[in-house]
Amino acid sequence: MPETVSKSRFKPQALKYFREIQEKGQELIITDHGKPVLKISPFQNKPQTVLAELRNSVLRYDDPLEPVALDDWDVLKK
Repeated sequence: MPETVSKSRFKPQALKYFREIQEKGQELIITDHGKPVLKISPFQNKPQTVLAELRNSVLRYDDPLEPVALDDWDVLKK
């Protein structure tokens, strides 16, 4: 589970948190009044990983260049 920190605590120590994120490779969630508002994660230059997550995610492929009317959006969500 990612670590969380409030915005007021994060701001004066941002560089410290950036170094920790870089060293540990873990995400950090920034909260505002107890609610999560930002997520900071280490940079990963792995485009194949992103593409692998999208694999087999297309449900229907008819004609991607065909215009879609505003009324058709609800039908396409199913």
